[in-house]
Amino acid sequence: MKIVENTERKNYDEIFQAAKQNDREAFRKLFLQLHDRDQHEIFHLLYPEKKAKISEFLSPEEFAEVFEWMEIEDQEDAVQYLPDAYMAKVFNHMAADDVAHFLTNSEDTDNQALLSMMNKRESDRVQELLSYAPETAGSIMTKEFISINYKSTTSDVIKRLRQIGHHAETIYYLYVVDEKYRLLGVLSLRDLLLSSEEETVESLMYSQVVSVRVDEDQEKVAQVIQDYDLLALPVIAHDGTMLGIVTVDDVMDVIQDEVTEDFNEFAGIRRGGDDRKMTPFNAAKSRAPWIIILLFLGLITSSLISYFEDTLESVVILAAFIPMIMGTAGNVGTQSLAVAVRNLTVDDNDKDNFIKTVKNELSAGMMIGVMAAVVLLGIVMVIYGNLILGIIIGSSIFLSVSLASVIGTVIPVVINKFKIDPAVASGPFITTLNDTIGLVVYFTIATSLLQYL
Repeated sequence: MKIVENTERKNYDEIFQAAKQNDREAFRKLFLQLHDRDQHEIFHLLYPEKKAKISEFLSPEEFAEVFEWMEIEDQEDAVQYLPDAYMAKVFNHMAADDVAHFLTNSEDTDNQALLSMMNKRESDRVQELLSYAPETAGSIMTKEFISINYKSTTSDVIKRLRQIGHHAETIYYLYVVDEKYRLLGVLSLRDLLLSSEEETVESLMYSQVVSVRVDEDQEKVAQVIQDYDLLALPVIAHDGTMLGIVTVDDVMDVIQDEVTEDFNEFAGIRRGGDDRKMTPFNAAKSRAPWIIILLFLGLITSSLISYFEDTLESVVILAAFIPMIMGTAGNVGTQSLAVAVRNLTVDDNDKDNFIKTVKNELSAGMMIGVMAAVVLLGIVMVIYGNLILGIIIGSSIFLSVSLASVIGTVIPVVINKFKIDPAVASGPFITTLNDTIGLVVYFTIATSLLQYL
């Protein structure tokens, strides 16, 4: 492993030296031997003045393959340092969805200027993708797919593949359409190659093709590809016209974006673009609404403590266990929330699955509550020698944990019914709610048994 790393480091140094000396031939010989991802790393490490030399070292078609691997920041550097005319040619050689993705996510690029310099056909494709609503099938689909007529023979299709196959995103699926470009079925490359030359596409195609509408949410698209184990999924208009395909590599990006979004919501942070570029002011602005809401919920908790002030004054030691009761209930509720949100992502319409989840989480919560109650009862008896105090704390922790597990499971489902992302039932929200319920349970039990303490 070390030998490989040392060899790569040596190659990198030689490439940097070739760039420094403006040795085009040496740079090309070494650079083009690398994998696209390593080429991207080389570009990232180059000094700005050497990045600007890339247009002299590589053709637009060669750099297009490197550009597709780059993060947005490096892509923006390329657009900044390289001539506009060169970058327009680079975009002409890229898949339309990759260009659209960059233009959508870049904040520093003059989209219209670059689009106007591109080939009209490619520019129109990109602008079509940009016209679809964000986070829909239309916005993430690619136009580079192979469609074939249902009347064609396999020999005709193979000839067509040889002519245009290198332009397509994938050739494993061939989409069968009629004269009006309506999707009729799909033919796999395997079935095509194993069939006789005179077979017609209509006799070989699979007509029960899975597809999504152009305005379908991207998260649903990802779910369909996962459920049917597809490499690509056709996207159709409402009249059945074939518009494009969503490939599995695009779906991986979608899943990553959705996980990041849910994580942010789960933590009580609203989406705010690239966190690495976010200013402290914008970060505070995006997070403030949740904090304000939680402040008001915190006031309820404070009011509860004030309401049971007499109980606390009578037995001061009860105050020592408040943080433990609140923290444990909040933690268990957050764990149940994570399970509930995950189940909703997998299948948000399965009533039986929801009931099963609630039962499982309640059972798990009760088991945890029993174990915690027994441990605390033993600790209180050893330290304080007070059985009633142990019963109050043990029963409180048992009930609080049991209720917290149910609340953490049910609330995301309720929110989901109102067509709101269940992840907004965030950890801080669930924790604060369960803090309040835990206190109510604790002080109610303590007050009712106060005379025995």
